[in-house]
Amino acid sequence: MDIEIYRNTIKDIEAKLQGTRLMAVSKTRTIEEVMAVYEAGARLFGENHVQEIVAKFTAPRPSDMEVHMIGHLQSNKVNKVVPLVDMIESVDSCSLLTKIDNAAKRIGKVMDVLLEVNTSNEEAKSGFLSEEAVFECLDLSLTLENVRVRGLMTVGPVDCMPEEKDELTDKAFKSLVALKKKCIEKYPQIDFGIMSMGMSGDYMIGVRNGSTEVRIGTAIFGARDYSKK
Repeated sequence: MDIEIYRNTIKDIEAKLQGTRLMAVSKTRTIEEVMAVYEAGARLFGENHVQEIVAKFTAPRPSDMEVHMIGHLQSNKVNKVVPLVDMIESVDSCSLLTKIDNAAKRIGKVMDVLLEVNTSNEEAKSGFLSEEAVFECLDLSLTLENVRVRGLMTVGPVDCMPEEKDELTDKAFKSLVALKKKCIEKYPQIDFGIMSMGMSGDYMIGVRNGSTEVRIGTAIFGARDYSKK
């Protein structure tokens, strides 16, 4: 774990981001690797699995380190994750939002969330499939005291031909931008300041479409070895 290599990698990526915030996605990585990337300059980290959040971040962490839940969140694991993260970016149902609100209320916390939208309509992916479903969840959010919607999140298409990926990703991200505009008009009392679009393979498409946050794992940490998990 060469901190200087991480530092140079982060600088190279941030130079392209034009102010878009960089999230280091630390799925499958050890806490030692996480702290090396933190020492190299990263402050925002994303995790896909509750069990990894519990394993890595139950212990005290630096006060300026943020941890976000970015993967699909099962309702039976909400109570475990709410105390440990600064934001849940993967809210994909009204029932999940309600469970998060209840868990946050029990510990006296207001939980920041993003609504995840399945902009490519892929069956294998989580996320709201229609703007009506998003609006229903936003209506609900206005009645809850312990959750705060901060914006929208999406994952680019994965089930497509490689030669079509950039075009389809651009289309998917543009659809999220269009939805954001409708949300701002319909819910002026909500601050939709965060647009989380883009990962290691498509983050510049996200930046070009106005993403305020990109979620990058492989480009920072290197290829993952899933055989270790």
